[in-house]
Amino acid sequence: MEKISVVLNTYNAEEHLREVLESVKEFDEIVVCDMESTDRTREIAAEYGAKIVIFPKGDHKICEPARDTAIHSASNDWVLVVDADEKVPDALREYLYAKINSGFEGAMAVPRLNQFMSRAAHGSPDRQLRFFRQSKATWPPVIHARPATAGPVVDIPATGHRLSLIHLDNPTLRQRYDKLNRYSDYEVPRRINKKFGTLKLLFKPLWAFLSVWLLRGAWRDGRRGLINAYTAMIYKVMLMSKVTEAQLNEKDRSK
Repeated sequence: MEKISVVLNTYNAEEHLREVLESVKEFDEIVVCDMESTDRTREIAAEYGAKIVIFPKGDHKICEPARDTAIHSASNDWVLVVDADEKVPDALREYLYAKINSGFEGAMAVPRLNQFMSRAAHGSPDRQLRFFRQSKATWPPVIHARPATAGPVVDIPATGHRLSLIHLDNPTLRQRYDKLNRYSDYEVPRRINKKFGTLKLLFKPLWAFLSVWLLRGAWRDGRRGLINAYTAMIYKVMLMSKVTEAQLNEKDRSK
């Protein structure tokens, strides 16, 4: 029988951690890679018998470097990566074990059911590449990067959300926009060589809106869905504007 390790990277994650660990306690191993939390994160992880690895936080503002350490600290080759605010339904656990014990090789993109304004959002689930062999994967140290894996990537069905990660995070709009502001700051170095001409500045935000509103079905949530789609557009505008500003500043300095 194949075995699976669940791996989490954490930093001051006590708010949802007990509920998350309760949902993954039936896996073969839990690995928590902690970035020097100052709350009860490690204490809670120890209650669940997790293998705890310390990743020095230092000046790190993103989780991806710790996430790579987490996956390669697992004792088992198959790993499921979850955030400290994501629950794993029993049906998803059973599905993963059934797949790998039937000879599956590759990686799986797991659907995730998100909340928006305190309700499940029809603009979700999004898909997260979270299940793979750790011996064939690396996680680049770049915000929002997907892991580099070997073999085909298969989408887990999202029908009915039985096989979806349950995202517990439910920020207010103020908290959400604060987070988007921080994330767009972190993204700028990654995009600094990307050129956003007039047409891209005009149409990319529109496409971000339409992809959430129409393609991902946020229209079914009425006004709440409209705000969700506007939020996606706002993030795109923030990111492109900050990249353009950084490029112009760099150009001025080189004169």
